Amino acid sequence: MIFHVTKYMYIHPMDGEAESLVFREEQLSERSAFMKMFFYLSAALLLSGILLIALRETSASSVSEKTPVSGSPRPELDYFKAINSVGPPQDSQILFLLMAQYSNANLQGEGAEFFSARLKEFGPRLTDAQKSLYLSAIALLRAQHAPSIPLLGRVGYVKETIAILDQAKQISGGQIFVVNWIAGVVRAQLPGFFHQGKVAQDELDWCIEHGDKAPQAGWLREAYYNLGKLAHARGEQAKAQEYLQRSGYKDFNSPVTLIGPFSEDVASGHTFAARRIAEVVPGRVYVLTGFEFTEYYFVVSDDGRELIGIDAGTRPDSAKAAYEALRAYAPGLPPLTTIFITHSHWDHIGGHAYFRSVNSRLRFYARSNYQEEIALDLAAPGTFAKYFFGERFSVDDVRSFKPDVTIDRRTEVKIGGTRIELIPVQGGETRDGMFIHLPDLSVMFVGDFIMPYLGAPFAPEGDLQGLLDAIDVVVQKNPKHLLHGHEPLTRNFSSPAILAQLKQDLGWLREQVLTAIRRGDVRAAIQEANLIPPDLLHGNPDVYLPYFIMREHVIDRLYDQNVGYWQADLAGLDHLSRADRAELLADYLGVSEKQLTKAVERLIGDGKYELAASLLESSGDRFKNSESVAKAKRLVYLKLMEKNQNTDPFKFILYSAKSGEQTPQMSSRN
Repeated sequence: MIFHVTKYMYIHPMDGEAESLVFREEQLSERSAFMKMFFYLSAALLLSGILLIALRETSASSVSEKTPVSGSPRPELDYFKAINSVGPPQDSQILFLLMAQYSNANLQGEGAEFFSARLKEFGPRLTDAQKSLYLSAIALLRAQHAPSIPLLGRVGYVKETIAILDQAKQISGGQIFVVNWIAGVVRAQLPGFFHQGKVAQDELDWCIEHGDKAPQAGWLREAYYNLGKLAHARGEQAKAQEYLQRSGYKDFNSPVTLIGPFSEDVASGHTFAARRIAEVVPGRVYVLTGFEFTEYYFVVSDDGRELIGIDAGTRPDSAKAAYEALRAYAPGLPPLTTIFITHSHWDHIGGHAYFRSVNSRLRFYARSNYQEEIALDLAAPGTFAKYFFGERFSVDDVRSFKPDVTIDRRTEVKIGGTRIELIPVQGGETRDGMFIHLPDLSVMFVGDFIMPYLGAPFAPEGDLQGLLDAIDVVVQKNPKHLLHGHEPLTRNFSSPAILAQLKQDLGWLREQVLTAIRRGDVRAAIQEANLIPPDLLHGNPDVYLPYFIMREHVIDRLYDQNVGYWQADLAGLDHLSRADRAELLADYLGVSEKQLTKAVERLIGDGKYELAASLLESSGDRFKNSESVAKAKRLVYLKLMEKNQNTDPFKFILYSAKSGEQTPQMSSRN
C-alpha cells in the first residue's frame, strides 16, 4: 500500500489584519498542533467580544485552495480522480494515493468532498473494511482542512471529524493498521481540550506493536514521531527523545510526513525498502531486499551442491553485508559458483570484486556487448552516482568488471542440474539486457528491462520498442515468479498479465506523444494532457498504478529522443545560464529577498512546489547568505520529497540531496 499525509497548516492573524497562509518552516515549528492555535484564538476572541470581526478576518485569510492563483493542470491528481471514480478500488493504495495528492496540493477540503461523494455513491457495494478506509481518508483530510473553517464553527467541525474516526474504528473491528494509524496521528495533534491524548497513545502503541501489519515499515516513522510529541507534551523528555530517535526525524519540527519505503544515507545511498530476506521458492530461491540500491537473488541448484547468484550489487561492502546475512539466515547453503548479470549498470556489477574474493573460481555470465553499457555508465555525470549509490561508491568497481562467459544469443546451460535459459533482450533500459529463466521453477529474473525511466534519466539510453518486444518474451514464457532488479519493480510489474495489458497502453501512449510532437506541442503541454488510454479505466485495475508510474517518463524519453535542441516553443535557441536569470530577477526586476520568499510562500500554499523550486534555483547565488531563502528552499525540497515518496524514487533521491534530508531505514521490528 502507498500513502502519505502532509503536516498540518496554520493560520496566523497579525495585528487585527488577516494574513494569508504562510508555510515557513519556522512557523511550523512554533506550533505543536494546528488546533491548539484556533482553540485559544476562539476563546480569546469570544471573551473580548470581537468574534464577528475575527470571523470576517478569517474569511479574508482563506486557505490557498479557496482562492488559487490559477487553475493550472494537475495531471497526477486528475489521473487518480479518474481511476477512483470508476468504482471502489480493489487495491486501497489507489484511494490513498489520491488522498495524498489532495493533501500535498493543499486541496484537502475538495478531497474530503470527493471521498464523501464516492462513499455515498459506492456505499451499497462496499464492505465494512472498505467503508472504514474511506471514512479514515475523509477524517484526515478534514483535519488538515480545519484551519480554513471559520472560527465560530471550527470546534464543532473538529468534533465531527473525531466522530468520523470513531465510526471508522468501530466498523473496521479495530484491526486495520491504516485506520488505527490515521486515528492515532490525527488525535495526537489535538490540544488537551478535546481529551484525545490517551486514545492517540493507545492507537499509536497498537501500530508499533503490530508493525508487521503496516503496508510497509515506513509507516512506523510517523507513529514514533507522534508518540514522541505526546511524551514531550507530558514532560517525559527522555522517552520523547527515544521515540524521536526511532522515528529518524531530527527534531519535533518536521514540516512534512515521510512514511514511504525509501531511505537515504550520504555514505550508502538509496534503498527502496526495509531490509528483509525471503524465500520466493522455499529452500531454492532467495531474495535479499533493502541491503542497498539493488536486489540480491540466490538460487540453490537442483543437486543442492551449488549456489547461483543473480547480479552483483553496487559496492563490495554492500555485497559483503548481503551475502553474510544470507549465510547467517541459511547456514547450510552450498558454495557460490556462478553469477548471471542481467545488465551491466553500475548497481548490478559494482560488487563483483567481493564475490570474486569469496570464490576465486567463480564464473560470471554477461552479455557480449557489456562493455558498451559500461562505457555509457562511465560517461554519465558523476554527481548522480554519489546521490544514488552513496559516497562509498567508486566507478573503479564498475570499470574493473569483466565476465568469464559472454552471451550473444539464446543459450541454455545447466548448473548443478538446474536448467537455465539465457535470453538476450534489448529491453527498455539497456542494450545488454539478459533474462535468466528457470523453467522448471517457473522463475524469471528480468533485471531492469521495465525501469519506468527507460534507462537512467541522466544517460542517453532507453528504448520503448525494446521494452515492448521484451514484454512479448515474458508473456510467452509466462513465469509464475517475475523477479526484477529493484523491489518496487517486482511489486508493481508483478505478472505477465499486467505486462501484456501495459504493452497495449504504452503503445497507445507512444502514438499520442509522437502525434503531439509533430503538432508542435511542447513537453509541458503533453504532460499536462493527462493521457489515459481509452480502455484503461475499464480494463485490469492492476494496471492503473504501473501505467501511472511509467507515463511521465515515457513521455520525457520519447520527447528527448524525437525533438532536437531547438524545440517548438523556441526553447534551446538561447544559452541563458542560471546567473543570467538571477541577474534578471535581482537587477532588472528588482526582486528582493523578502519578495522572493513571499512569492515562494504563495507557491507553496498553492501546492506548486516545482514552480517554487524553479524560482529559487533561478535566483542563483544572489541570496546565498539569506537565512530566509535557505529555509524556504529546504521546505520546498522537503515538500517535493513528500510528494514523490511513493511513486518516483529517483526524484525522491535528488530532492533529498537538495534539501539535505536523510531518511534512515525503518524496520517493522524497530
